[in-house]
Amino acid sequence: MDSAEYERKIAARFASFDQDGNGYINREDFSAAAKAVLAEFGTAARSDKGQAVFIGAEAFWQGMAGIADVDGDQRVNRQEFVTGAVKRLRDNPQRFAEIARPFLHAVIAVADEDGGGATPESAARVIRVLGVDPEVARRAAEALDADGDGRISEDEIMAAFAAYYTTAEPDA
Repeated sequence: MDSAEYERKIAARFASFDQDGNGYINREDFSAAAKAVLAEFGTAARSDKGQAVFIGAEAFWQGMAGIADVDGDQRVNRQEFVTGAVKRLRDNPQRFAEIARPFLHAVIAVADEDGGGATPESAARVIRVLGVDPEVARRAAEALDADGDGRISEDEIMAAFAAYYTTAEPDA
């Protein structure tokens, strides 16, 4: 895939991070995502799981800012996002996904309502509260269960996260 294709694809992903739709990604967008997930599952922010989600969201923000906030203004505009993500993708898509690992790990723990791991249904709830259409969220969550065991592992989510940024289709 050439550089122009990467840039178009990554630009299409920008909105998924810009939770408030103000045209840039900042710490508040990651905090809003954390709050939405906790509210969906009735998890207290001050609980161990709640704190892990907020800490993971902050780590995710710091990682994103570290690769994309070129001007150091503590927010990432669309062009910075495209430039930072494309640079990281050229290096290694899995490494780009690693910046999300603490947040994804914590979210999986919250979505694991019975101690057996996150299910496609609980994953769909997470995806939906992060702003994705409910039907698209359901299909995406089902696809996360790559081995078909009814549970979604951290490895499956990490692979899907990396793939999301490396597929040719903007809607994939």
